[in-house]
Amino acid sequence: MKVLVTGAGGMVGSHMVELLYNRGDEVIGVWHKNKKNVEQITLPIRFVQCDLRYGYGIEELIVDNMPDQVFHLAAQSYPTVSWVSPAETIDVNINGQVAVFEAIKKARKYKDLSYDPMVVVACSSAEYGQTLNELEDPFVKETAELKPLHPYGVSKVGQDLLAFQYFMNDHIRCIRARIFNSTGTRKVNDVTSDFTKRAVEADKAGVYELRCGNLETKRAIMDQRDLVHALMLLADKGKAGDVYNISSEHIYQMEDIVKMIEKAIGHQLERKVDPVLIRPTDERIIVGNVDKLKADTGWKQEVPMSQTIADMLEYWRLYLR
Repeated sequence: MKVLVTGAGGMVGSHMVELLYNRGDEVIGVWHKNKKNVEQITLPIRFVQCDLRYGYGIEELIVDNMPDQVFHLAAQSYPTVSWVSPAETIDVNINGQVAVFEAIKKARKYKDLSYDPMVVVACSSAEYGQTLNELEDPFVKETAELKPLHPYGVSKVGQDLLAFQYFMNDHIRCIRARIFNSTGTRKVNDVTSDFTKRAVEADKAGVYELRCGNLETKRAIMDQRDLVHALMLLADKGKAGDVYNISSEHIYQMEDIVKMIEKAIGHQLERKVDPVLIRPTDERIIVGNVDKLKADTGWKQEVPMSQTIADMLEYWRLYLR
């Protein structure tokens, strides 16, 4: 099978191209700004640098290669950045997606009218926004109202609806995957990656303390391997044109994360609360109802958080030199 992955320089994309290659697929990984993860991949995967917004590069790749599956993961994916650069966030996320779908239309027009790939679009739990604060049941369903609270969330609603529009009007098979919190090796700027990185830095310095914020906060977090597995299952078994939540079903308190780190490194860490890391208010626990995903694909969450943490610690030991 020929598979094209945009956003191959990100945490999810970089792991996905490795898994697809090892499965025996012919893989093209498209990246733009983040090359560090690409440089860590030793497999002979074909990588292409391309700014999707301008269309020409992705059009050439799709028309020339006619991939059977497209995983569209590329995005400006940080809500905080979207406040600073809202126009760029909308430009990258919306126009990048338009370019992918228009390239498929051109491949049909100029090469093969029957060309019928499956496109999996990485959408986000950020689309639900205010709805998450209003629902009594923390396990939000795909039918919940979309009320994004920042430009990033708005851009993901746009991607979600664009995919549906291309499915209805151009009959391009696609899956809209609303992704909740995930972590793993190559992840940066989330609590698990920050904690594991700081723990390794402290070990290297011979200091047994951990800078942290509010450790009573709870989060539902899944390993990137479970996320990648869900995306691949959706490409094979998901209902074209439909939308699916991909979420952890397990909720972790941040103190529990620290205890898992301590167990993995073999000693305790003194908690050093940094006022800078304390938020004025903490958001509600965000969990997606994944009944639909499990029913249609047979997916289940398999990687325990203790394994995720052990792998992330080993990753930082390797790359923090």
